[in-house]
Amino acid sequence: MARNRFFVNEIAEEVALTGDELRHAKNVLRLGEGSEIALLDGSGAEYSAVVTRVERDRMLVHVLGRSEEDREPRTQVYLLLGALKGDKTELAVQKAVELGAAKIGVFSSRYCAAYMNANKLERLNRVSREAAKQCMRTVAPEVVYFEKYGEALKSADGYQNKLFACEFLEKSEGGAERLSGPCALVVGSEGGFSEEEFALAKTLGFRGVSLGKRILRAETAAIALLSIVMYGLGELR
Repeated sequence: MARNRFFVNEIAEEVALTGDELRHAKNVLRLGEGSEIALLDGSGAEYSAVVTRVERDRMLVHVLGRSEEDREPRTQVYLLLGALKGDKTELAVQKAVELGAAKIGVFSSRYCAAYMNANKLERLNRVSREAAKQCMRTVAPEVVYFEKYGEALKSADGYQNKLFACEFLEKSEGGAERLSGPCALVVGSEGGFSEEEFALAKTLGFRGVSLGKRILRAETAAIALLSIVMYGLGELR
C-alpha cells in the first residue's frame, strides 16, 4: 500500500511537518507515532520516514532512506493559461499537474474577466502540491501569475516549441502531434484572444494551433492541448 506523501522544504535526518502538511497529517489522516510516510523535497527523489513525535504545532519524523523515482516527464512543458472564472483555474492546474506539466503560468489578457490575488495564487500552488501527491509525482509544479500578457509570453523565451491555441485559426500553423524538446503552450481565458494578442505572440516565436472546428471551453482546451503535446512527446505512451 502506498505511503502518505508530504512535501517539505529540505531533507535532514529529522524533519518537522508544519502548516498545511501538519494539518493534513494530524487532523485528516490522524497519523501518530510509528506511522510510515514518504517525504518529497522537489528534487525528484522520495524519502521513506516514520513519525517519531506529534506535538501541537509540528510532527517530527525520522528519515529512513532515499529512493529515486521515475515519474517526472523527460521533457519540460510549460503551460500558460488565461485566468478563468470560478474554480476553473484550479481544475486546469490540477489536470495539468497530472498530465506532467513542469511549470504553470496564469495570466491576464484583454478579454479576461477573472482576477487573481495572493490568496488565490497560494491556493493554486496548494492544488498543484495535492495533485502531485495524488498522481505520485515527486515534484509539484510552481504556479506563477503574470498581470501583463506580454510578460507571460516572454517568460517562455528559450523553449524550443511554442504553441498558441487560437480559436479563430482555420488550420494549425504547426503540428503538436510530433514534437521533441521543451514546449511552451498558451491557452486563453473564456473570452479568448484578440487579433493583436495573437500577432504579438507570433512576433515572439509562437505558432498558432487549432483544436478543431468546435469551440472548447477554456479549461477543456488547456487539458486537450496539453494531452496532445504530452502524447506527441511520448509521455503518455
